[in-house]
Amino acid sequence: MKAAESGRREWGLAELVSRYGIVISFLVLFLILSFLSNNFLTSNNLVNVLRQVSINGVLAVGMTFVILTAGIDLSIGSILALAGAVAASLVTGGDAQPAVFAVIAGVLVGAACGVINGGLIAYFSVPPFVATLGLLSVARGATLLYSGGRPIPNLSPEFRWLGQGAVLGIPVPVIIFAIVFAIAYVTLRYSVYGRRVYAVGGNPRSAKTSGINTRGIVFSVYALMGGLAGLAGVMLTARTTSALPQAGIGYELDAIAAVVIGGTSLTGGIGRITYTLVGVLIIGMISNGLDLMGVSSYYQQIIKGSIIVLAVLIDRSKDRGEL
Repeated sequence: MKAAESGRREWGLAELVSRYGIVISFLVLFLILSFLSNNFLTSNNLVNVLRQVSINGVLAVGMTFVILTAGIDLSIGSILALAGAVAASLVTGGDAQPAVFAVIAGVLVGAACGVINGGLIAYFSVPPFVATLGLLSVARGATLLYSGGRPIPNLSPEFRWLGQGAVLGIPVPVIIFAIVFAIAYVTLRYSVYGRRVYAVGGNPRSAKTSGINTRGIVFSVYALMGGLAGLAGVMLTARTTSALPQAGIGYELDAIAAVVIGGTSLTGGIGRITYTLVGVLIIGMISNGLDLMGVSSYYQQIIKGSIIVLAVLIDRSKDRGEL
């Protein structure tokens, strides 16, 4: 009898760690950084963390949709740079256009790139890794051609407000991220489309048999990812006040890390957008904490890469039933 009760307690603890380990990790990391740095808990620093993670957050939301279908997108950093360059070109100089036009143009450029990815993957059966790796190079080259390999500065104040402004003390990028996250949360949790995304990632053959247009779903998530990468490019350009041809390099790493750390399975069909949010915050806190402690950016890359590998190992262990 006692052994049975002990077994139930152990199982309950294992289940608790399995379900809420990411939240527990977030809280532990928060406490550790608060202890290691006196500047971490200041209001200015916490707002700065939220501002910094907003761009990666927008990318991670799109990446969650992609990974839920058992896909991957390595091109988002290059798409971000191209969209930022196009948007910046519309709001610089004496003939600057309204900022809203630049935002729309940036999102459409990103979505067009996503459509290319989605078309190759869904309708031509090109592996996601290959298709998006190819577009990574194409989009980066297109950015260099479009900008002439030089930054595009002198952006209009209206456009810069999107990256540097605030509403009631809340940075505009944080508000944009919050809106994107809220829409994604409702979509994945309550809509038919969200259920179909999970179904396609969980068992594409069964999903197709049940009447779901699996190719259409796969196509759509890459188009969505591209559009969000375009939006992130607009946000980054507005924050840095110029479009840099080398912008976005390595951003796909942070986005994938946030999603995988958040527990979304690389095999598809399993994951929560709320845990992606926690993953985004963890990545942001790690970067911020290491900066406050004066740790070199080179070491930060090593740490982030190690975290991704560890998260994948945990994910694989769960699949094998070892956790």
